[in-house]
Amino acid sequence: MPRATWTWTFDLPPDKLWPVLADTNRFNEAMGLPPYTLEETPQPNGTVLRRGRGKAAGFTLEWEEKPYEWIEGRHFRQAREFTKGPFRRFGPVFDLEPVEMADGKIGSKVSYALDYEPLTLTGRLFGARLARQAGGVVEKRILEAVSFAKGERQTWFDIAPPELPAGARERAAALAAEIDRSPYGNALGGKLTELVLGGMATDLGRLKPKKLAHDLGVSTRVAVEACLAATRAGLLTMKWDLLCTNCRGAKLTLAALSELPRGAHCPSCNIDYDRDFEKNVELSFAPAPAVRPLGMGGYCLSGPMASPHVVVQPLLGAGETRRIALELPAGSYRLRTLHPGATTDVEHKGGAFPGLRITAGGVEAMAPAAAGTIVFANQAGFELAALIEDRTWTREALTAPEVISLQAFRELFAAATLRPGDEAGVSQVALLFSDLQGSTALYERVGDAAAYNMVREHFALLASIVRDHDGAVVKTIGDAVMASFGDPAHAVRAALAMQERIVDHDLVLKLGVHAGPTVVVTLNDRLDYFGSTVNMAARLQGQSAGGDIVLSRIVADDPAVRPLLQSHATRQESVGLKGFNEPIAFVRVMPTAVA
Repeated sequence: MPRATWTWTFDLPPDKLWPVLADTNRFNEAMGLPPYTLEETPQPNGTVLRRGRGKAAGFTLEWEEKPYEWIEGRHFRQAREFTKGPFRRFGPVFDLEPVEMADGKIGSKVSYALDYEPLTLTGRLFGARLARQAGGVVEKRILEAVSFAKGERQTWFDIAPPELPAGARERAAALAAEIDRSPYGNALGGKLTELVLGGMATDLGRLKPKKLAHDLGVSTRVAVEACLAATRAGLLTMKWDLLCTNCRGAKLTLAALSELPRGAHCPSCNIDYDRDFEKNVELSFAPAPAVRPLGMGGYCLSGPMASPHVVVQPLLGAGETRRIALELPAGSYRLRTLHPGATTDVEHKGGAFPGLRITAGGVEAMAPAAAGTIVFANQAGFELAALIEDRTWTREALTAPEVISLQAFRELFAAATLRPGDEAGVSQVALLFSDLQGSTALYERVGDAAAYNMVREHFALLASIVRDHDGAVVKTIGDAVMASFGDPAHAVRAALAMQERIVDHDLVLKLGVHAGPTVVVTLNDRLDYFGSTVNMAARLQGQSAGGDIVLSRIVADDPAVRPLLQSHATRQESVGLKGFNEPIAFVRVMPTAVA
């Protein structure tokens, strides 16, 4: 098969170059290729036939999309088998290897090749020229991407600005001003509109607030709040994604939380999967079509960065055995294929890694080969892709429990609830309950109007503190507040700040904090929490004497909480609580005056 090859040496190590050079979706967009979708047809053996259609360089193309092959940080390749167009086969082969530079530092040798096999007379006559032309564009983009990785440029590529609807810029400017007027806009209206109007579609199709926070140099909460304010203003739209537990792609996307089903089907993996509220329900954003319409599909639907949790993925023919030189660090891995079947989990301690035996029923682990070598044996009787994936879920996803524990979401989208009768389990949420000590006496002492204003100011103070510590006020009950936090340390910091600042308001606050599993439900048309964790947090608040903070042992023993208590006087106590059979041990953080 003819091949055109390019080679470069760069003064960055492979781990710095891989994330930018293996981002095939972004590269294809920068090369001017159109987005496409795949028609996915399940086969009798459980695999999926993926067929694509599109246009490139003036040619109408139809093809079968084979799975990419890759070794993280080192290699990827893809072959498309065309039935229409100038080539029968056409695809990239990319290799990355470390080299020692003249200054003794580790750099990288990058090799990029295009394999092509003519299908038509045009392909035979002009195949080499077309490949060189395509490779020339790739070279330009690679040099730009490396410059970006080195911090020498602000953007990945020099590309033409997108075509926008008439009046889009004027509309976006008005929306930016509206975002900045919002208490949750965080002065990011201009940055968001600039991104929407000029950013790459690769970044905007699923705009992830945590990545946005990193790019803008702001906290996650600030970025999420700005995206929520932009959605309320009309610049962005919400996308609740139900991620496949296999490929982790967003195979079902809905506009409202209430529309989320309990499970879905992934046509790419040919499996049904369940909803896990805190793992595979993710909130992302996209531009409003009136400002920046995006095409359907993607520019590369199966490249390495589409599944960054997969560390190695070879495509094996029937009966093929392949040895891959690869040493994996200690960690939790899963062995599986791209068709339904048994998987095998591996807790790797380091050293030699188990081999993979693939049968029609799934994957089995084989005895390890020599350290640094992994054996893949396909005994399934048909071609398939095998893979080893890191079982750790990405921290870049903004999960549903994180979203509903933010004050901005509850205020701006109060009507966003689960559908009636639905509920979702959350493995841990930190709950803070507050109450005012002697509120009845307060009304008698200063009068109803003055007391009402003091209580209202106290609610505003607590809500501000909760927001500043990445939490949300779930509800108020009389003079009491219930707030939720994704991290116990955030809840304790908020409690300490409340007791420190409430003294200026001539009020005495009672606080209790507990963390544990809960069930999220819709109650009184708002998202609420239900279960023993809620009851425990409320009961602990009842043990507060005023000015102190009562923490459950689970919270007090949290590794991130212990340092927060070192400068405070604490007392270990135990008490019988209503609804609990055994006495409950807790830690009382004494008032500052007592400490």
